[in-house]
Amino acid sequence: MARIVVLTVPSPQSWIIVNALVQRFGPVTILAEEREAKLDLIRKRMRRQGPVAVMGQIGFVLFQKLLGRRAQRRIDEIIAQYDIDPNPNLACEIMPVTSVNSMACRAALAMLKPDVVLVVGTRIIGRKTLDGITAPVVNFHSGINPKYRGQAGGYWALAMGDAANAGVTVHLVDEGVDTGAVLYQERFQATKADNFLTYFFIQAAVARPLAVKAVEDALAGRLKPLKVDLPSQQFYHPTLWFYLWTAWTKGVW
Repeated sequence: MARIVVLTVPSPQSWIIVNALVQRFGPVTILAEEREAKLDLIRKRMRRQGPVAVMGQIGFVLFQKLLGRRAQRRIDEIIAQYDIDPNPNLACEIMPVTSVNSMACRAALAMLKPDVVLVVGTRIIGRKTLDGITAPVVNFHSGINPKYRGQAGGYWALAMGDAANAGVTVHLVDEGVDTGAVLYQERFQATKADNFLTYFFIQAAVARPLAVKAVEDALAGRLKPLKVDLPSQQFYHPTLWFYLWTAWTKGVW
């Protein structure tokens, strides 16, 4: 029986993909990473992006609570439309780890000896962890690489007026930020009822067959990177003022 391990910070979106894997392959093992402490995350972003951008991002995070109220009906529609399951799967073994780069995570991977590892929404995986994995490691990214690397790639494509590149990517993992070789991509279409929060549910839904195919191909030894002729750029969370301006001027929520 194939040994499939998923590295993830558990969320409705990650469970949508995990449940698709379980439907195809049976229960998988999940190494569940803790969310990074907010203060640590803020400090890192301050060093990388500066205080003005980070304060704007904090404002946007708070604003998402209002978006959540508006989004719930649309999320329910997406769940029904795509027949997706965002709920935890009790058949899966879940092993908590503080970080994908922790000794505990590396020890768990060594013990499990996976045939394939799927990554969904974790920290950037460092060289020590990657060197300890002999199986293929593939990542689900909510954007079209390399043009929309980083965070919220689907939103950024729409915000940039580039709806043709609003989509998802499954790619091999290296030490960069979504810089590994592209394996599969799929686009999605947003409606006027969608916003920043609902995009992720649509993206997880359209990514399910890509994730299943990636695992199938990895187990069969037939992973083949694609050549994607797009510029490369990394994105971060939007600031509150950028988000509101784009919503007002372009209707992209």
